[in-house]
This record gives sequence, C-alpha cells and structure tokens, in this order.
Amino acid sequence: MNVHNAQFTGWRWQSHDGAFQTMRRLIVNPSVERLHTPVLLQEVLDLLRPRPEGKYLDCTVGVGGHAEAILERSRPGGMLYGIDRDAEAVALAREHLGRFEGRVTLVHGDFRDVNRIATEQGWGSFDGVLFDLGISSHQLSDPERGFSFLHDGPLDMRMDRSSVGKTAAELVAKLSESELSSILWKYGEERWARRITKAIVKAREREPIVSTRQLKELVEKSIPRPAWPRKIHPATRTFQALRIATNDELTGLGLAIEEAIGLLKPGGRIVVISFHSLEDRIVKETFRRLHQAEQPSLHLLTRKPLVPSQEERERNPRCRSAKLRAAERLGNP
Repeated sequence: MNVHNAQFTGWRWQSHDGAFQTMRRLIVNPSVERLHTPVLLQEVLDLLRPRPEGKYLDCTVGVGGHAEAILERSRPGGMLYGIDRDAEAVALAREHLGRFEGRVTLVHGDFRDVNRIATEQGWGSFDGVLFDLGISSHQLSDPERGFSFLHDGPLDMRMDRSSVGKTAAELVAKLSESELSSILWKYGEERWARRITKAIVKAREREPIVSTRQLKELVEKSIPRPAWPRKIHPATRTFQALRIATNDELTGLGLAIEEAIGLLKPGGRIVVISFHSLEDRIVKETFRRLHQAEQPSLHLLTRKPLVPSQEERERNPRCRSAKLRAAERLGNP
C-alpha cells in the first residue's frame, strides 16, 4: 500500500505547486516520513488532476500521504473524503491532515462498504477516487501489529484491531495443513508452501505459534539456505499470504471498485495502486469489463499498468511490486 525510506539525500522532486511542498515536509519531518511516503505520487496527481473546488475520495487513506498531496493540489476549496479500516491509521491521518481543517472528512470503515458509507454520510459524487491497496509503513513498523518479521511481536496481522476477526496466530493454530499450504501458494506464490506448512503443523503440536519470531524461524528452517530468494527475506511470501488471508483482502475488491466508479461524476477519474498480482488482475478485469460493456461506463487511461521508476524503487524498495491503473467515468453509464 505505502512505503517509506529515510534516504532522500540529493533527490529533487520534479513538480510544481503544492506537491513539492508536500514532499519537502515529508523530508524535513522525520515523524511523518517514518509513517508514510506515498507511492507513485506524481503519477497519481497527474491522472487524478485535482483542481480547486473538486471532491476526492481516498478509499484507503492510511495516514494521509496521498490525501495531503491531493489537498495541496486542489487548493483553496478542494475537499477530501477518506476511508480506512484501520482505526489507528484514521487517527494518525486526522493529526497529519489537521491543517486542512474544514476540507477533510475521515471515516473508520471498510472500502468494501464504500457505497453505503458515502450514502449514509451524504457525500454525493466525486471528481476522483483513489485506492492504494496493501499494507502501510506505519503498520509494518509497529511490532505489536504483527505484520513484519523484522521485529518480534504478536502474530496478529489484523488491519482493524477493533474487529472480532481472527488473527494470523489463530489461522496458523486452527487451519489444516492443506488449508495453510493452499493459502501460502495462492496468496504468497510460495514454492516451498508444503514444507513450510508441514513444519508449522509439527511445531504447533509442541507449542502454540503466537509470535512473528517463531513463524519467521520456522520458515527460515524450512527453506534450504541455497534456495533463499536473493532480494527478499525467505519469510516475506509467507507473511504476505497470511496477512491477505487474515484480512480477506481480495474478497469484494472488484465490487468495491465498481461501486466507487458509480460514485464518480461523468469525467471523474479512478486510480488504483496494487501490490499483488491477484489484486492487479481484479482491477484489470473490472476496468476491462466496464470498458467493453455494450454501454461502457469507463474509458481506460492506462492500457498497461504504470510502475515505479528505477529512481523510486531505489529510494523505496518496498514499492517494487506496485502497479497503477486508471480510468475515467463516461457520461452515459
């Protein structure tokens, strides 16, 4: 979803108006930078085309990095409406975007309920909609959230800790070996899924697997050292797969995108950033179906997905898998 990197030395933001100031503040304010450096920011702004008096919906607002840039670009009267399923992220975004008082409305909720939320809140229609899928840096950097193997913490992985949903530890404890293997293969594309799940099942017979350290060490021992990936930690795919399963991230994604498109004004634009091949496939197929319908409701702005530049990948290694697709709402849906 969002990535961060502390190395900005020598980099200049090639843009104009508020976008430069946004990135400058990210550079000089370590606390903000630590939480969020928005991915493909210039591409998002170029495609959304924020304008004064425009209305924009960020369906995955996180701590507000993209939202801040949209608000800067849409001065003086542009409005930003944000949704996030992580209550902690919403609280951080309110603080981060506090200087835009009167122009920001944030709601704790799931983007799969975007139509209901927008209707209940009376938001009306929008000039632009953004989805930035995946996981954010503030979630990864907090050991208590359990998303990262870099720090020991509880194996939680819930994006919304206020919910009653199962944690990753509960999935690891209760799912059968075949179910776990299927999750690692489907969502993580992990070639060693069977060996890893065999090790998990054997280990949980001795003691509960409740920490990120336990899971990381199991994965490390399951994959032969010469077969470890060169560019990522061997536990990366396992953690990704369990996170997607814990949060049921792919279910309803296509419908949510379609509902968000329905909230666009004619000529309004939607931008979606994905970080997983299955996410990108859902976005691609949803856009194409609405574009190729007998009465099309979308015009595709990106025939092929946009990806981060080499410079951005070097600054922010976590953005390497990002893909951006965009489309414009036609006048006669």
